[in-house]
Amino acid sequence: MKNSRRNFIKQSAFASAALTVPTYSFGIINKPKFSEQIIGHGDFTYRVHKEWGNLNPANTPVKNCHEMVMDSKGRLIMVTDEIKNNVIVYDKSGKLLKTWTHDLKSAHGLTLSKEGEVDMLYITDNDGAILKTTVDGKVLMELPNPHKIGVYEKDQKYRPTETAVGPNGDIYVADGYGSDFILQYSKDGEFIRKFGGRGFEDHLFSTAHGVTIDDRDPNNITLLCTSRKHNSFKRYSLDGKYLSSIFLPGAFVCRPVIDGENLYSGVCWSRLKYLEQTPDSGFVTILDKDNKVISNPGGTAPVYEKGELQMMVQDVPLFNHCHDVCIDDDKNIYVCQWNANKTYPIKLERV
Repeated sequence: MKNSRRNFIKQSAFASAALTVPTYSFGIINKPKFSEQIIGHGDFTYRVHKEWGNLNPANTPVKNCHEMVMDSKGRLIMVTDEIKNNVIVYDKSGKLLKTWTHDLKSAHGLTLSKEGEVDMLYITDNDGAILKTTVDGKVLMELPNPHKIGVYEKDQKYRPTETAVGPNGDIYVADGYGSDFILQYSKDGEFIRKFGGRGFEDHLFSTAHGVTIDDRDPNNITLLCTSRKHNSFKRYSLDGKYLSSIFLPGAFVCRPVIDGENLYSGVCWSRLKYLEQTPDSGFVTILDKDNKVISNPGGTAPVYEKGELQMMVQDVPLFNHCHDVCIDDDKNIYVCQWNANKTYPIKLERV
């Protein structure tokens, strides 16, 4: 009943042979319950709805709820590493609309881009597959593996985590679990360059987990890349030149998410003990247009002393490991979690 990526590759030497994916629809297991719990700081406070995304795990299971995007129809599209349903589509009420799969055991990253008025998805699998698909799962292209085109040496690991699509259609790949490079491809999948790599200099990374296009200043569009173990986002030009860093002490951030003038991120771990990343210590962080932290839902209030941001850690034991956030048109936040006992996304309703 299901078409897998493996079948797709067997049937076509290149991704121009499209894949039709059947969809499934199952009912929601319970309605979200009204919550009185409020988290966050300043003008960015939220009511917690823990059951918002709950589904019947017998029909629609999840392992890790890795990432989520909202399409132009207001549907919330989430990727999980459960091969029964790699992609789960919700409406904003938490109702399940459909699911589909490509049998990806390590599905991790999900990026939405637009080609004219048409929504496109890029799905990143840690095992090396990066698929461009329609929002219904039809595969249009697969990016080449850097080993197969001579970009990586034999001993360099390739375990990509995320993609971003530039204004001209160029595709940026974060090799966050591999060799910590950012790889740049043309819109047609032709390799252009790689930059970064692992290290402790400003232009290098330690877990280049996420990447996004920062277009808040339309006259200066740049690339924001995560360096999670460095507790930072690093800014580059679109041709890979290092520009600056945003240091977020205590916060092991995942991918940066731009919404309006603000920058959001899930924090997978914080430094609760002995200045080490601590299990089950996640929260969400929000920065303003000047890249100053203004709210940490689930975390301690941001404090600046002499212009320097102080250590941020979990304050409310609500989250395990916040892996991604998605912002809807009402400025609500949907939080996807890794290693959270196979739980579904949590909604934070803006108040």
